[in-house]
Amino acid sequence: MTERSTQTRNVLVLGHPDLGDNFDRWAGSDVHVEYAESAEAAADALRKGSFDVVVSRASAFASAQAVPGSSQANAIIDSVDQGICIVGENGVMDWANPKLLSLSREVRDRVCRCCTETFTWAKSGGGEGAGPSRARRFSFTTETNDHYEVTATPVIDLHHRVTQVAAVVWDATRSRRLQHKIDAIDQAGQELLSLDTEQFARLDTRERLQFLEQRIVRCTQELLQFDNFVIFVLDRKTKKLEPVLVSGMSDERAHTELFASTEGNGICGYVAARGKSYICPDTSMDPRYRKGIDNAQSSLSVPLILRDEVVGVANFESTKQAAFSEDDRQFAEIFSRYIALTLHLLEMLVSERRTTTGRLGHDVMNEITAPLNDILTETENLVEDYIGHDDLRHRLRMVSENAVKIRETIKEITSGETGLLGARPAATQPKDPLLDGKRILLADDEEIIRDTVRDVLTGYGCYVHAVADGAAAIDLLRDHTFDLVLSDIKMPNKSGYEVFAAAKAANSATPVILTTGFGYDPNHCIVRAHREGLTAVLFKPFKVDQLIHEIRAALKPVATAS
Repeated sequence: MTERSTQTRNVLVLGHPDLGDNFDRWAGSDVHVEYAESAEAAADALRKGSFDVVVSRASAFASAQAVPGSSQANAIIDSVDQGICIVGENGVMDWANPKLLSLSREVRDRVCRCCTETFTWAKSGGGEGAGPSRARRFSFTTETNDHYEVTATPVIDLHHRVTQVAAVVWDATRSRRLQHKIDAIDQAGQELLSLDTEQFARLDTRERLQFLEQRIVRCTQELLQFDNFVIFVLDRKTKKLEPVLVSGMSDERAHTELFASTEGNGICGYVAARGKSYICPDTSMDPRYRKGIDNAQSSLSVPLILRDEVVGVANFESTKQAAFSEDDRQFAEIFSRYIALTLHLLEMLVSERRTTTGRLGHDVMNEITAPLNDILTETENLVEDYIGHDDLRHRLRMVSENAVKIRETIKEITSGETGLLGARPAATQPKDPLLDGKRILLADDEEIIRDTVRDVLTGYGCYVHAVADGAAAIDLLRDHTFDLVLSDIKMPNKSGYEVFAAAKAANSATPVILTTGFGYDPNHCIVRAHREGLTAVLFKPFKVDQLIHEIRAALKPVATAS
């Protein structure tokens, strides 16, 4: 006779024993029975304990299907924007939510293949060291050029066996197209302002003008794919919009007299007056629209902004209705800043042609640093709009990096005798008496911010000592005196608060300005520093005008009572 196992078996019975479900009357002594009167109680028991068997009458099981939490969960799964499915080892879809079932046969088949590959990979020991349930990422493009992303995760049972694969599928077509747009803007910005030193040095002023004009036209047409456009520059005195670049429009229509006004001057005049972009989805229905290209059906007009001031308008037109989306508007606004900066360089070159002295390359750097910083600020703001889109955020970061490279390239071009503007005469730009000659300590671990702020302040005549961490700043404060300290709060080695304390210990009269990202104030550093004499706080991203305003206020002599 075989010896009976003494191991106790745990059984959960759905139902009340007084209603005839007394299961333990005929269960053996090695069986422990626990009763749950409702589906909710059964779910709670399963969460708290381990059971070998769950027993239920058909009627009780049916009622469990109507548990409110369960129906809510099903409703949520049915309404999510991503496709969700479970695929067996044979590659057949065991279950799918409505979103996935609405996708084409081609997409569903590709998802099943991704799951089958994941199943094989998991059973063969794939992802060893990271756990057998490690998810895998796939991407594919359909014949209709739609792009899909798939996350496939092996489903593991209690015996650590792979039984199925669960997949989440989402349509990434829009994200991919946005990524291509960002690539185009990045490339366009480099094309416009990344000037070749040797090539540019061989050109006279007229040829330099033509060279930059050609770049704007080529970048706009080939990279942004806007074929029909006119770019206006705003005359500050007369408020008239003067066309400087025309593509795909007749000269007669492009040279229609327009002024910066919200009434009677078309969409471009309206945009110039308000400084806001304007999408016209149907030209036949918009009373502001003035005829541009033949058969125009829609248009996009964006202001050209330089240092927070409207300096012109870029107007794009299409023969298709609703050809321009909100994404087009957003990216056109970023690109328009490059156009505004390039046109400003053109204006400076024209000024060089009209005068005998020319202008310093140093002056050129002063002129472009602030607009490039505005491009960096706007790009960083756009990064925050695309949280969760890692590829897009990476591309936007590249735009920021290339803007910095553009600045360094122009700095190199303008530094030599044969650079952008030829021989370098004596400086003629007046200095700001509050900033000229001031010694400023700058501490920030972000290279982009250090370089930008240093270039801006140097242009105002300041002597800037820039360091990348708090410890280096404190060392300088021990051996040198400064007229002002500008420090980030979050830095390696020593914090901005410690830099502030060291500056006040060295000289309590030294003004200190702290910078930080919104929401970052560890240990209430800003509050503590304010109590101890902090001059001001700048929240990133800040603009050049804000920076200069705070520094000038900090350095302004305090009036004494007579």
